[in-house]
Formats: sequence, structure tokens, C-alpha cells
Amino acid sequence: MRSRNPVFSRRGFSRDNGYAGFNTAPQAGGPAVGTQGNPYAQGNPYAQPSGNPYAQNPYAQNPYGQQDVQTGTPPQAPAAPGRMTMDDVVARTATTLGVLVVTAALAWALLPVDDAHLSRSYGIGIGAALIAMVLGFVQSFKRTASPALILSYAAFEGVFLGMFSSVVDNRIASGAAMQAVLGTMAVFVAVLVAYKAGWIRVNRRFYGFVMAAALGFVLLMVVNTLFAVFGGGDGLGFRSGGLGIVFGIIGVLLGACFLALDFKQVEDGVAYGAPREEAWLAAFGLTLTLVWIYLEFLRLIAILNSND
Repeated sequence: MRSRNPVFSRRGFSRDNGYAGFNTAPQAGGPAVGTQGNPYAQGNPYAQPSGNPYAQNPYAQNPYGQQDVQTGTPPQAPAAPGRMTMDDVVARTATTLGVLVVTAALAWALLPVDDAHLSRSYGIGIGAALIAMVLGFVQSFKRTASPALILSYAAFEGVFLGMFSSVVDNRIASGAAMQAVLGTMAVFVAVLVAYKAGWIRVNRRFYGFVMAAALGFVLLMVVNTLFAVFGGGDGLGFRSGGLGIVFGIIGVLLGACFLALDFKQVEDGVAYGAPREEAWLAAFGLTLTLVWIYLEFLRLIAILNSND
């Protein structure tokens, strides 16, 4: 899966992992499949003439022809043993998010944020965030999905989210965590409905715009953080006051765009007959995006309350 999150590179669908990537050239003697609406594909990404352990399957020669020109979606392949289905993606995503939520709840309950214990809880939370980041990078550069790595990432990320949410909720804005959860759920449902209704068209132009905006956003946040660390205060002010509100809204909108790109990748993986283990990568990617949106909502709520 191509990267849709500017923090991590999700490579499961595009690396040379025994299946052709979305940028693979069309097979000899066959038409370029998926060129009219899919910005990532030049053929069935899971069909290789040789070296593919799934070559002897109904997807190897792609009997489904070109994509639907009107919708830009790949033809729907019938279910087959060992192939990823939407149910697989939903189950793996639910498992990953379930681990994250449980560890977040435990961190909330077991890491007090009163004045006497704040420094210790804060240190544990930041340590968990760093471990989660390392695990995320390790998974991103692996050739295949590792459920153990993905669930471990979710566990440590949950510890950080639980601690951070508790700090914001108890010391800055009461009820902020629940508001951020509801906001994240609302964005997820809204983007899913808009994507399925065809109001959001994920094409090459959309992908290029989102990735350029994400790169600029992350670079500004990194610069702001460096100024805050070495210069003190709020850095360049991108995370406080009026600018903080603007950048918080931009962050949420970028997260919504990442969701649309994730939905497209999942839809293409199912349609092209991706191996079942790719469902873990889809779950990993969706979890990253939802965490991004939740944190942006939480920061935005904290800024709004600090300005009151």
C-alpha cells in the first residue's frame, strides 16, 4: 500500500513483495488495465507472469478487462481462497483499533495526571509514542505485514493517546477526549458516505494535491516544533492562537483526504484479488489515519479552550 500518511510509509501494496506493485507495467501481450481511473495501476497489481505464488489463480491474467470508465473503479473480482475481502479488512481494523482503545483506557486509568505524578505519566506516554513510531517504521519497511508488529504499534500508540487525552481532558478542556472521538467518527462516516456516493473522486490529481499539501503541512509542523524546543514558547505559533486553529482545521481536512485515499487502496486491493495478509496493512493504514484525525481534533479543542 502506498503511503497516504506523511509520518509513515505504508508499502505493502507497492513494494516488491512477490506481487507486482501498483506502478507495474502492463503484461506482455495484454492491455494496460486500470489506466483510466486508477492513478496507481498499470495492470493487475497481483498478477505476475512468473515468480508469483498466486500466479495460478483467476487474477493472474486479469479476465476482467479495463476499469469502469465512468467510476474509475477496478472490476470486481469474485471471492477466492486466500484473497483479501472487505470482511477481512473490517475484522483486522476492528482488532487493531480494539487493542489501541483498550491500552488507551488502561493508560487513562493507571497514569495519573495530577501535579505529583504528571512528569512520570508524561514520560511514560512520550516513551510509548517513540516506541510506537519505531514499530510503525519497521512495519512500513517490511516486505510483508506482521500482525504482531501492527498490534504492538497499536498498543503503544494507545498508551500515548490515553495519557495525552487524560492531560487535555483533565487539565485543559473537560470532555475534550469524547468530543475528539465523536469528531473522528463523524469525519470517518462523512468521508465513507461521500466516497461511496462518488462525491469524492480519487484520481492522480487528487493524490498529487493531497501529498503536496501533506508534505508542506508536516514540514511547517517540524519547523514549528524545532523553534519551540530550542527557542522556547510556542515556536512560530502554528499550534496556538488563531494560527493554531487554522492549522488544526487543515490537519483534520488532510486526515479526511487520507481516509479517501485509504478507501481507494482497500477497494482496489479487494477488486484486484490482493492476498489476505494485505488486510493487516489496510488496517494499519486506516489506524494511522484515524489517530492523525483524533490528535488534530484534540489539539484543536485544546486551543479553542485555552483561548476562552
